[in-house]
Amino acid sequence: METKNLVVPGDFLGTSEEFIVGDGVYDERGKIYAAVVGEVKIEDKRISVVPRVGTPPLPRAGDIVIGRVEDVKENVVVVSIACIQGCENRSVATSERGIIHISNIKNSYVTNLQQEFAHEDIVRAKVIDAKALRLSTEQRNLGVIKAICGRCKSSLVRRGNVLFCETCRKVEMRKIADDYGKVVI
Repeated sequence: METKNLVVPGDFLGTSEEFIVGDGVYDERGKIYAAVVGEVKIEDKRISVVPRVGTPPLPRAGDIVIGRVEDVKENVVVVSIACIQGCENRSVATSERGIIHISNIKNSYVTNLQQEFAHEDIVRAKVIDAKALRLSTEQRNLGVIKAICGRCKSSLVRRGNVLFCETCRKVEMRKIADDYGKVVI
């Protein structure tokens, strides 16, 4: 087996007389070219390009995602998904926003979403339906992980089950994740 340096799509790799076409390459009139960014691998006359850069991840059911609250409506919270936990260095392969329905906020009855989430909150949620991007924050480790004061825009600190602004002394309610304030963002 032989490997070569990094190639990009369209790089000439050889001819069909020399090699058998493998993964990550294509044959155009007897000439073999790279189809993806990666490293050339030649094994038993089969030439392939092993991708160096993976595709952005897609949220799947069961994934934990981190996002920013974009809007709080009467029955749903709209979340712009930034990343999937475990793949923080890659943005997600979707521009759609996820939603947290009022029934998926916590295990107890929720009457007012304004007391659970606010615009610009950073939240951790679980994907419960990947096709519709429905999210849940019912577990203790899910919910708001960072929030700012609605009055003065300072960071809020956790005091028991509420969030407190040390600047203007305002107290706010949220569906707080159990590690609120300990998460580095």
